[in-house]
Amino acid sequence: QVELVESGGGSVQAGVSLRLSCAVSGRTLSSYAMGWFRQAPGKERELVAAITRSGGSTYYADSVKGRFTISRDNAKNTVYLQMNSLKPEDTAVYYCAARDSAGYGYTVEGYNYWGQGTQVTVSS
Repeated sequence: QVELVESGGGSVQAGVSLRLSCAVSGRTLSSYAMGWFRQAPGKERELVAAITRSGGSTYYADSVKGRFTISRDNAKNTVYLQMNSLKPEDTAVYYCAARDSAGYGYTVEGYNYWGQGTQVTVSS
């Protein structure tokens, strides 16, 4: 059984940085492509960033490009989302997701396992 546990969320002022972590257990991280999604109140869950199983390719939503960085440490079974220059519109619950494939997907349906989410609140 695969388990994903996110950490690192919090309440911060606009302009600062946060780093989210997603610890994977049950199977090795190297088995999965990974994604970070977010869901704001009243909105659909959206893909923010994704990384291939090898780590050789990444994807970013236009809204976070240049500010967020996804990375993975297979030795630590952990995926990270470095979030810089945070904005109030980044406020959401952030979810880590694993896809049983080499390449990442773009939709919620494309991922097999999910964490419980971590809240990020950015105030102006």
